[in-house]
Amino acid sequence: MAVTPVGNPYVESSDLVANYPGASEALAERIDIVGVNPFANAAARDAAIPSPVQGQMCSLNDDNKGYRYDGSAWVLFSGAGDANFTNAATGTYTDSGIDYKYITFDASGTLTIDSDGLATLFMLGSGGGGGGANTGISSSGGGGGAGGVVGITTVSLVAGNYTVTIPAGGAGASGNAQGTSGSTCFFSLTPIRISNAAAAGGGGGNPNGGAGGVVPTGNTGGAGGTGGNTGGTGGNSTAATGGAQSAGNGGNGAAATSSSITGSAVNYGGGGGGGAGNTGGTIGGTSQSGGAGGNRGANGTTATANRGGGGGGAGAKTTGVGGNGSSGVLTVRVVV
Repeated sequence: MAVTPVGNPYVESSDLVANYPGASEALAERIDIVGVNPFANAAARDAAIPSPVQGQMCSLNDDNKGYRYDGSAWVLFSGAGDANFTNAATGTYTDSGIDYKYITFDASGTLTIDSDGLATLFMLGSGGGGGGANTGISSSGGGGGAGGVVGITTVSLVAGNYTVTIPAGGAGASGNAQGTSGSTCFFSLTPIRISNAAAAGGGGGNPNGGAGGVVPTGNTGGAGGTGGNTGGTGGNSTAATGGAQSAGNGGNGAAATSSSITGSAVNYGGGGGGGAGNTGGTIGGTSQSGGAGGNRGANGTTATANRGGGGGGAGAKTTGVGGNGSSGVLTVRVVV
């Protein structure tokens, strides 16, 4: 039996019939290695190929994508290598023996990819502003909702320039009004567009306790106090629900989402704390990225910059202003 210049076996006329079973087996094994064999899903593939060899290929029917084995893992054909960006890196680090570089956008710009491949990303929309309060009214503003979060996600990027839109946080309200909602963060290169949802503003403090507005799949702002020296409710986040007011104190802003895409854990997207009523200070803002609610007679606190947090609600008994929500962010990481 002879082989082609690239090593594929074939039967010659001089081969004996007795040799045909061995020749057929060699052909079948070669096809298993170099052919794009279809499987129902990854589990079926792994059961059929427990010991893949580098360069082996297959396709999966459940996602209609092709894969090759790179010597350690099955990777998409389009992701045979890692993507690379030519922008100046924000930072680099090594984790478990793998070197990474990343770029963080806290303002709108352009991401330039010069080679197709895989990248990981973390993004969130901007936070909503805290609700306001009026002098002589005993109710406090609710905390702003946190920006919607897209956690660390692996994506396959093609070479090109990606437009990155980073929204500013929603403004805190003045007086008996609801804070402004945040906005959606996205980046795109036709036909790829990845985005997430915006946050809602906190409710204004008034006898009716205006609730935070609703933005699809975003995080709702807390309700304003309902009179009788009550505090505002904390704003919601992707990770948790804002706390209720207690004994006139503002509710806690909902917990933030922790991400280590930059090599160390950072909290993003915490809800704003509710403003305080007459009987005490705020207990909001403990999420490390949302703004604290205002004490009695004080304004709400602006959320931590570039973390997608909600602004704190204004305290009662003042022409109070809710704190501003903070802008969204996008981080893209690649292997180097």
